[in-house]
Amino acid sequence: MPRKAEAAGAHLTGTQSIERSLTLLREIAAHNRGGSRLLDLANRTGLQRPTVHRMLKCLAAENMVQQDPDTHRYFLGPMVFELGLTASPRFNLREICHPALARLAEATGDTVFLTQRSGLDVVCLDRQEGAFPIKTFTLEVGMRRPLGVGTGSLAILSSLPEEQIQKIVSANAVRLAEYGLNAGLLLAQVKRAQKLGYAMREVPGLAGVRSVGQVVRNQTGVAFAALSVSTISSRMSEKRLAEVALLLKNETRQIEKQLASGTEAR
Repeated sequence: MPRKAEAAGAHLTGTQSIERSLTLLREIAAHNRGGSRLLDLANRTGLQRPTVHRMLKCLAAENMVQQDPDTHRYFLGPMVFELGLTASPRFNLREICHPALARLAEATGDTVFLTQRSGLDVVCLDRQEGAFPIKTFTLEVGMRRPLGVGTGSLAILSSLPEEQIQKIVSANAVRLAEYGLNAGLLLAQVKRAQKLGYAMREVPGLAGVRSVGQVVRNQTGVAFAALSVSTISSRMSEKRLAEVALLLKNETRQIEKQLASGTEAR
C-alpha cells in the first residue's frame, strides 16, 4: 500500500476508534446508576461483543470505566470525574443558572432542574428542591438521556430547526422505547411545545407527575439548555402551569442576558 493511502487508512481507523469509544462512554453514562452489562452495551451501540470487550478493557486500564466484581456491570471510572473537575471552570453554566433555580424553587415550592444538550443527549447539570414535602426527583444530577426525553429536554428539541429535529429523533428512535416513547409520539409532543411556546407533559413512567420546561439560548440564539419544574399533577392545574411557565420564561431570559453580556451570576 502506498504511504499516503496507508496513512489515510490509519487516520480513518484511529478516528473510528475514538468515535466508538466516545459512544461507549456515553452509553455507560446514560445508565451509570444501575450499570451496564457487556451484552447491553453491544446491543445499544450496535457493535460486536468482542469489539466492545476490547474497548472496555482499554478504557478500564485508563480508569475511564470500572467493572463491579460481583455484578460484572460497567460504570464510569474515577478518571472521568477527575477530568470533569479540571474542565468545570470553563463551563460554568451551572454557576450562572443556580440563583435562578433557587428563586424558582422558592417561588413554586417544587423541584427545579437545569439540563444541557450534549450531542444527541441531554445531561442534568443541577437540581434545586422546593419546600413542598412531596418531591418529584425525575432526574439526578449527571443523568444523561436521549434528547427529547424529559420536559427540559423536550423544550430544547422543540426549539431547534426542523431539519435537526427530524435527524435527532430518527437517530434516537431505537433508544426512545426504553422511555415509553416512539418517534411519532415524540414529534407530536414537539409540535405541541412549539404551539404553546414551552414544553409540558406528564412525565413518562411516573404516574401523577407533571412538568413544564423553558428553553435557554446561547449568545448566538441556539437552543442549548433548559430550566424545568416538576411536581405532582394535582398541584399543576392548567392555570398554575401557565403561571409557572411565565416564571420560567422570565428566568431563562435573564440567563440569556447574562450569557450575552458575559457577566457572572450574582
